[in-house]
Amino acid sequence: MSEPTLAGRIARFARVGANLGGFAASAAVARAGGRAFRDAENARELRRILGELKGPVMKLAQILGNIPDAIPPEFARELSTLQADAPPMGPGFVRRRMAAELGPDWTSHFAEFPLEAAAAASLGQVHRARLHSGETVAVKLQYPDMASAVEADLGQLDLLLALFRRVDRSIDPSEIRDELARRLREELDYAREARHVRLYRAMLEGVAEVRVPVVHDRLSTARLLTMKWLSGRRLLDFRDHPLGVRNRIAEALFTAWYKPFYQLGVIHGDPHLGNYTVAEADGDRAVINLLDFGCVRVFPPAFLEGVNELYRAIEAQDEDRAFHAFGLWGFRGLNRELMRILLVWAKFLYGPLLDDRVRPIDENARPGEYGRATAARVHAELKKTGTVRIPAEFVFMDRAAIGLGGVFIQLGAELNWSRMFRGLIEGFSVAALAARQQAALAAAGLA
Repeated sequence: MSEPTLAGRIARFARVGANLGGFAASAAVARAGGRAFRDAENARELRRILGELKGPVMKLAQILGNIPDAIPPEFARELSTLQADAPPMGPGFVRRRMAAELGPDWTSHFAEFPLEAAAAASLGQVHRARLHSGETVAVKLQYPDMASAVEADLGQLDLLLALFRRVDRSIDPSEIRDELARRLREELDYAREARHVRLYRAMLEGVAEVRVPVVHDRLSTARLLTMKWLSGRRLLDFRDHPLGVRNRIAEALFTAWYKPFYQLGVIHGDPHLGNYTVAEADGDRAVINLLDFGCVRVFPPAFLEGVNELYRAIEAQDEDRAFHAFGLWGFRGLNRELMRILLVWAKFLYGPLLDDRVRPIDENARPGEYGRATAARVHAELKKTGTVRIPAEFVFMDRAAIGLGGVFIQLGAELNWSRMFRGLIEGFSVAALAARQQAALAAAGLA
């Protein structure tokens, strides 16, 4: 992975800082004139500024918007709509970047390599190329000097969080910030992402409903990742298909995310619509392609014990057991009053998993609003009682739950979520999970 250059970091810091600094100043002026910082107009303006900046800071803001209670609800609603994309590199940039990764004769490795990107995101872009064997591959190429951009934008994230903390001290985001920084730095390392792909291929081996690409190691580096191209259609193309088809797609997605989590403590932390496609779907069977593996979180086995303990505590309406479970999750300094507020959120998430019947994941939510009303209610109660420090483990676990829930709502899926969940946690053992996890990580080169 490339090291950040001082010049690149200063340039990016200046550009992002000028924009966010201008927002802070204008928000302060508006506040002096009687408009609250949390006003919807401020939230829309911040979304506009971040959308124009693009790059890592926009990705960070979009993640923040999808973590319930990380920031004031007015801002969360706006930032969650950001799309983490960037303008693609031109042909000259692509040639230079490919030569830097594979050498001056890089074109010799491909029968065909279009210089136009098939897709562009916040940290890199993807080209659909063809090897001499005839195989179509996805070539993921990192943008120049992204290490500098990430470090500069992490500095600006601190400014953003400080602004929120001035007006809302109900949430201590320090561990959220550190967790985002760790995961974003990891996303720059494409060699690590290749190991994540191998890990997922092993964890989902034999699962016919999910396809994971094969990495071409000789055409991959720390800033270049070449994988088999998995053809498929956008998930939202199936919103008007029969319910049976949509349900099978939802089942495949549930399996892809939660089988690795509940059985090995590994979760894909970025469940947005661009990270999977539908390879095939009919009333009896659906197959999805899992595409991006930059943001993968491995949890300690004790955290999984906490997840299961909290489920059992809510099922039994046992507050003492719930209090213990929150401790296993990593919450510190909780009193019973704060715990009861957090239980409102936990009961929302676990509700469908406790309800042994066919139903939507949320019977009241509209697309794009999954969890928002509950999160706002919890946030309002926390402001009255005290500050909660959100543990690092909570961040991507919650993001995955909300992200997938939103997808299930988009699909209009109706399933027995409880039975699917219980099938995954049946016979849970911390020791068995720890052994499986260690073996899987070692085999993938991640131990």
